[in-house]
Amino acid sequence: MNKRVGVLLVHGLGAVSDDFAHDTVYELRERIAGRGLNRDEIAWQSVFWNPLLSAKENRLWVDLCADNELNWAKLRKFFINTFGTLTAYESAKEQPDSLYQRIHGVVHDSIKELRASLGADRPLLVIAHSLGSVIMSNYIWDRQKGKDEERYGASPFERMETLAGMITLGSNIPMMTVALDQVEAIEFPPASLAEEYREKAKWLNLYDSDDVLGWPLKPLSPSYAKAVSEDIEVSVGNILTAWNPTSHATYWTDDSVIKPTLYLLGSLLEAPMRKVPVEEQQSMMGYPD
Repeated sequence: MNKRVGVLLVHGLGAVSDDFAHDTVYELRERIAGRGLNRDEIAWQSVFWNPLLSAKENRLWVDLCADNELNWAKLRKFFINTFGTLTAYESAKEQPDSLYQRIHGVVHDSIKELRASLGADRPLLVIAHSLGSVIMSNYIWDRQKGKDEERYGASPFERMETLAGMITLGSNIPMMTVALDQVEAIEFPPASLAEEYREKAKWLNLYDSDDVLGWPLKPLSPSYAKAVSEDIEVSVGNILTAWNPTSHATYWTDDSVIKPTLYLLGSLLEAPMRKVPVEEQQSMMGYPD
């Protein structure tokens, strides 16, 4: 069956398993079908970059705790995961073997898999949590600036030219802008996006006011105010997590997140599907249907 939309799901900070997106995908598929739309027209792909760092974080935690009795153990481990990962990701990013480059390599591999599932350069919806939103913002920025095009730019889809939706959850992007002289957002929607999707394209930024790692984005700069369609304050989590910083880990399956995601995904599915030109079909010969 022809796929109409590709969805890329990117996890963020903390201990994450490789099936982090399973419940989210299941819920969205069920609700898409409930709206009378064809859920099989959507291709799904998760980006699981956690293994690049988790072993090092765990080793550090064991070394620090082996001969010391430390209070607030869970909170301490959370800070190691959070600030250690943020620091490591931003360090020496231009070096070929930096964590920045290795994570972006994992992102690209996932994008290629998603492109293969789609079989064409279809609209892309990115759903990114926490540091995942920073990673995807940087990744899209680099593609839009033509950086490393030989490695990352084999198709319009890989170059992020079909980016039609962004949903950021508990985004840390503001924390990464403090040292910047000028704070600029990615171009959204990209100028290359087909007109039928430009009218539906949205960047929705969802944050919980109890989540100290999640922030609104529109106040960052005029370019963010333009690129981000809406900052949406939500309340995520349950009776134990909704009122405190642990809410940061509870976005993925909360109804306040699923509903706007469903709306945006449904609107992209309802757009008339562009006919793929012959020359584009020829360029797709290396990809499976």
